[in-house]
Amino acid sequence: MFPLFTAIWLMLPAYIPNNCAVLFGGGRPLDMGKTFQDGKRVLGDGKTFRGTIAGTVCGLVAGLLLNQVAHLLAMPSFGTGLAQIPILFGLSFGAMLGDIVAAFFKRRLGLKRGAPLFVIDQLDFVFGAWALTLILAPQWFWANFTPTIIIIILIITPILHRLTNIIGYKLGAKKEPW
Repeated sequence: MFPLFTAIWLMLPAYIPNNCAVLFGGGRPLDMGKTFQDGKRVLGDGKTFRGTIAGTVCGLVAGLLLNQVAHLLAMPSFGTGLAQIPILFGLSFGAMLGDIVAAFFKRRLGLKRGAPLFVIDQLDFVFGAWALTLILAPQWFWANFTPTIIIIILIITPILHRLTNIIGYKLGAKKEPW
């Protein structure tokens, strides 16, 4: 299959969580309203328990569904049986963690919720997904995320990120188009 399609396929369980967190999020913030030693919120109201859980679950479910049709489409598998759970959890929850870590640093920089931090906003979730998946399933990670696939992901993700944010903004799911 074309490397571009493979790259997107492998990243779908990581691409989906943040979108679902926006759609299904809200409620109690992860930082419980607490401030850091610098006097600024730890994460802010945009990172919630409901959004984090919903995003992770959506990424897991998407990956499980993709795995059901992977062989029909000649696409890579996310593992079999229970072995697929750490892989899909790494991709989906790792994406959420990457976004959470970026929010922490954005608050330290004095940026408000929704303020753009270009490059970081587009790739934080990718690095989070990769890091957690590498920890939980290193053999699977290196077998699938070849240098070519990694380069493709680093190029296409900012483009896809921008497009999905514009769509989310136009649909009223996001307050800003970035």
